[in-house]
Amino acid sequence: MPAPLISREAVVDRLLGAFRRFGYDAASLGQLSSATGLGRSSLYHYFPGGKEDMARAVLDRVDQWVQESVLSPLAANGTPERRLSQVIAALDDYYGGGTEACLFGNFVVGDAAVLFHDQLSATFHQLINGLALLAREKGIPAREAQRRAEDAVVRIQGALIVSRGLGDPATFRRVLKELPKDLLG
Repeated sequence: MPAPLISREAVVDRLLGAFRRFGYDAASLGQLSSATGLGRSSLYHYFPGGKEDMARAVLDRVDQWVQESVLSPLAANGTPERRLSQVIAALDDYYGGGTEACLFGNFVVGDAAVLFHDQLSATFHQLINGLALLAREKGIPAREAQRRAEDAVVRIQGALIVSRGLGDPATFRRVLKELPKDLLG
C-alpha cells in the first residue's frame, strides 16, 4: 500500500524533528525517510535538491517561527517586560521546557555551518537586535543593550546544550526565569 500523501508543510515539520535530533551531517536519507514516513523518491519529489533542499525548507520554517513567535512580540505594543514574557513563554514551549534540541545549535557545526551560514547569521542578528531594541526601550544605553542581548542569546543557546547534555532541563528553565532581570534589569 503506498504511503498516504501528506502536505509539504507536514513533511517539513517531520524533517524539523529529524534535523533537531540528528543534526545536518548525521541525518541520513534513510533517517529522514523514516522520520517523514516517505520513501526516498517521495522525498525527492518534495525536495528535488535533496538533503540540502530539505534543510533549507526546515530553516525557512524555523525562521518563520522566529518571526511570528519572537520578533513580532518583541516589536509589538506593551511594556518591555510583558513582551519579553511572551517571548519567554514561546521559547519555553518551542524547546519543550529545555528537553528539545535547538536546530540552530545543530546547524552551526559541520557542513551545515558552511552551507547555511548566511541564513543562520541573519537569524542570530535578528534575535540579538530584537532583544537589544527591547532593552534600549527600557532605557539601557545602546552598547550595553547590545551586549545584554548577545549574552541572552548565548545563555539561551548554551542552556539548551547543557540541559540536553545533562538530561535535565533545569538549566534552561533557570536561564529563562533570569532573562528579564539579565536583559532589562
